Amino acid sequence: MKNVISIVALLTLLGVSAQAEPPKWGTHIDLEGKIGSKRDLGEADIFVPLAQNARTLLFGNLRARVDDNASQEGNFGVGLRHMLDAGWNLGAYGYFDRRRTEMHNYFSQATIGLEALSLDWDFRANSYVPTVRRVYEANQFNTAELSGTTVIFRGGEERAMGGFDAEIGWRAPIFGPEDGRQFRLYAGGYRFAEDNLPTVAGPRLRAEFVLADVPGLWQGGRLSLGAEWQRDTPRGSQGFLSARLRIPLQWGSAPARAATPMERRMTDPIVRDVDIVAQAGTFGATEVVTAKAGGGAFTVLNSATTTGANLATAIDNAGDNSTVLLSGSFQTGTGTVSMRAGQTLTGTLTVQNASGRTATVNTGASISSTNSTNYAVLLNGGGGTISGLTISVNSSGGSVARAVFVADGVTGVSILNNRITATQGGNVQAQAIVFGNNTSGTLRGNTVTATGTGSASGVRALVATTTSTLTVANNSFSASGAASAANDVVVLSGAAVTFTAASTGNTRGNGLCSGTSASGAVSFTNGTSCP
Repeated sequence: MKNVISIVALLTLLGVSAQAEPPKWGTHIDLEGKIGSKRDLGEADIFVPLAQNARTLLFGNLRARVDDNASQEGNFGVGLRHMLDAGWNLGAYGYFDRRRTEMHNYFSQATIGLEALSLDWDFRANSYVPTVRRVYEANQFNTAELSGTTVIFRGGEERAMGGFDAEIGWRAPIFGPEDGRQFRLYAGGYRFAEDNLPTVAGPRLRAEFVLADVPGLWQGGRLSLGAEWQRDTPRGSQGFLSARLRIPLQWGSAPARAATPMERRMTDPIVRDVDIVAQAGTFGATEVVTAKAGGGAFTVLNSATTTGANLATAIDNAGDNSTVLLSGSFQTGTGTVSMRAGQTLTGTLTVQNASGRTATVNTGASISSTNSTNYAVLLNGGGGTISGLTISVNSSGGSVARAVFVADGVTGVSILNNRITATQGGNVQAQAIVFGNNTSGTLRGNTVTATGTGSASGVRALVATTTSTLTVANNSFSASGAASAANDVVVLSGAAVTFTAASTGNTRGNGLCSGTSASGAVSFTNGTSCP
């Protein structure tokens, strides 16, 4: 209550004094534009005297700012400045700030500042305290990574940061102290911090040229030209060039005389950080996740704990309709990995934490085989999926080396976004992907390569056998190196094969087309098609 009475008494005193003589300071609006190295800003700043006497000014300040990154901010403040006989103007102010970031999150903060201004020197300091809600989820920054056979999730967030800044300014003696033109240099720094976030701290340098009472414009007008540079580790270096124009909005009688230099300084713009400092990134607590997106468990097999020789058994034990996430490099030797019905074998998986937030883990897993008579990976049950893996077979003997084989009669399989390679060095065939008789499936987003060396007799990237129905889209195919170039085949199709109308967007390197189809074709971006 005492504080309220004191404020009322001060306002009453200032109001009575203000009625005794014409006001020294009037309302004005400043319009500012800043061109920056990383963003551009525009600002409107309204300065309103609330009460005044010969040496003291109580004022209100309303600011609105936008930038070209879709961020917006408003500041509402009240300040008090007083002129001392010793030639200093002392000031204090407080603001309520509200910002909408480029991520469309809303943050609020309180700003408190102090200043001491003279003809030759400036001292300023500000404290920034976020209020209300300080953290928002930012799911585009969610991450998931593998640790052994455990998937670790960490949520993305955007957070407001509290901190402070300060600066010292010096009037360069280019113009006389009484001159309406002045050039000042400033040096300072800032520091903003929040738990588990990189600290935003660094130096800030400014230069400002001010021209008071602009010739040809209105009395009380002012033009400011400035340059600013700052640097901190999270945001890097930023620079701005600015222009600020003051337009007086005189309400009531004009001042009886021109303002002195220190009287002009009573209406200097408040200098503070341009917006609420916020950072977005992967700042959430770590969590162990056990569910894939949409629900359902998954199994992790890591080559550090599951050898290539044991991979087939581990995948079989996972069971029908299971999801198996592989990590590492699996050397399966001459063995075959046989997949169960409805099973997903993948190196890429979108997982879900307890609150339903998701992230994708990419392991870069690979399966390498030297099987020279059968298959590296066998899809032996309907509805299976292989995705996000590198699968290769490399052999120099036997009869045929196949990287991926879809068994006869197996339907509804998906082979997505893999690198699949077959290499054969003997007088036998190398086949990267083979669909058996009476099969169906989708082949999309893969890089498929078949390579032969020496006397290799048949090199085929994709083989579609009798009565298979396939969608083949957005893949890259290449086949090369057979003893006879006529045996380098990117697509080999048997009787009664159907390629759906969606079989488009593929690219091809070396290799020919061979066979026929009952319907459709595999179309390539260079205008060719197979068969």
